[in-house]
Amino acid sequence: MKKYIVVSSVFLLSVFAILSCSDDFVDREAQYSIDSENYFNSEQDYQDALVGAYDLLHASFMNVLVGEIASDNTLSGGESANDVVGIQQIDEMNHSPVNTNLKNIWDWMFAGVQRCNYILEFKDKTDFPNKNQVIAETRFLRAYYHFELVKWFGGIPLNGDKRFKVGDEKTIPRSPVADVYASIEADLLFAIDNLSPTASQTGRATKGAAQALLGKAYLYQNKFTQAATVLEQVITTGGYNLVTNYNNIFENTNENNIESVFEVQYSDAQGAGFDCLQCSEGNVAVGFNGIRNYSGPAFDSGFSFNIPTQASYDAYEVGDNRRDVAILNIVTWAAANNATYGTGYKHTGFFNRKYLPRKGDLNTGDQNLTNPNNYRAIRYADVLLMAAEAFNRSGNDAKGREYLNLVRRRAFGDTNHDISASGAALTDFIWAERKLELIGEGHRFFDLVRTNRAASTITGFITGKHEVFPIPLEEIQFSNGNWQQNPNY
Repeated sequence: MKKYIVVSSVFLLSVFAILSCSDDFVDREAQYSIDSENYFNSEQDYQDALVGAYDLLHASFMNVLVGEIASDNTLSGGESANDVVGIQQIDEMNHSPVNTNLKNIWDWMFAGVQRCNYILEFKDKTDFPNKNQVIAETRFLRAYYHFELVKWFGGIPLNGDKRFKVGDEKTIPRSPVADVYASIEADLLFAIDNLSPTASQTGRATKGAAQALLGKAYLYQNKFTQAATVLEQVITTGGYNLVTNYNNIFENTNENNIESVFEVQYSDAQGAGFDCLQCSEGNVAVGFNGIRNYSGPAFDSGFSFNIPTQASYDAYEVGDNRRDVAILNIVTWAAANNATYGTGYKHTGFFNRKYLPRKGDLNTGDQNLTNPNNYRAIRYADVLLMAAEAFNRSGNDAKGREYLNLVRRRAFGDTNHDISASGAALTDFIWAERKLELIGEGHRFFDLVRTNRAASTITGFITGKHEVFPIPLEEIQFSNGNWQQNPNY
């Protein structure tokens, strides 16, 4: 089981103790105290600390949920306009530095960085044969947490391979975005050189995962040639493929499949309360997505957040097999299955089917707060579409069309819907395909921002402000003037 002592400021996170476990390779108890300098005396100590670093991935469910709601794909939903006010504010684009959900993202992603930095601070203390693999996994995880932070908040404080300590917020500045990406790139290049192509245990980072995340980091910086090169390596040597039947990708019975490049592993081993949702070992976003007051087959009920819009449903072409897998039309479903349901705030008649709670998912725990459905953080389809964009935008339209059409052929089950465009028109098709393929998975807002389409697509989006989210007010106050707030907040 897991026990957390949570402290509000990221720079106090160096003094709490961790008890960590979850499913798959972390389905065991690991205990250590990160205020101790007398740790890391054996490989087991490093492995236990690494389990703790992986464990903070669980908290990223909020990143996915809010990242989707911030986009044009979905609306906030919930019971009322006062149900999780922070989410409602983000949906309306009137969020401020006082926002509990944004502070959660800041705190928990920095907690992940802190756990990685603890290992790296003592990386030279004890030698053992498998050490480079452990350090490579740690650096992959730090890159993952840093990438989440930089895309949400822009420049962030960096502290090298050392833990933050109390008072550092007053002396360590926010690093420029370019420096954060440079750190991410360095971590991932090390990981690529030292990780195995196959995971020793389900859920661990692999060489392919590091390559894919590096390609994504390059794409976010418009480094299209570099992105194309590394993503091509994933495609040609990674051993991944598209799952034949799109219907199966998001079911619990098909986790960690051949299309999975990296998944956040969840279990129903331990639930949480609303005072600490991130303390759950389960995917809390699944319950938040659930159908309100639902009674019927296939699904369990939930809180009716993150509801797809009519425009998102209508964006799919006739014959696209993804629509009814990605989006549940509750009116049609209820009529066909003698089901009943309630309507919540901003009800559209649609739900995010990819991450709805399914009947039979749970062995223990709360269906709304402890769902075991993994988050498919990097899918091979995403890699193909990132590669398509990188090649197209670096001048190789043939490769761009090839990888785009691989995704479309699965969607339609034929070659009749292949795209033959070139240049900017091809770019538009690739961007449109990302929406259709990845809806409900938390990528859309950041895709719109990095391609300069957010202001024309998201209602209420203000250019020069909403490209990033505000640093939590408490962090600005703790820094005593060392950190400046993001523009226009």
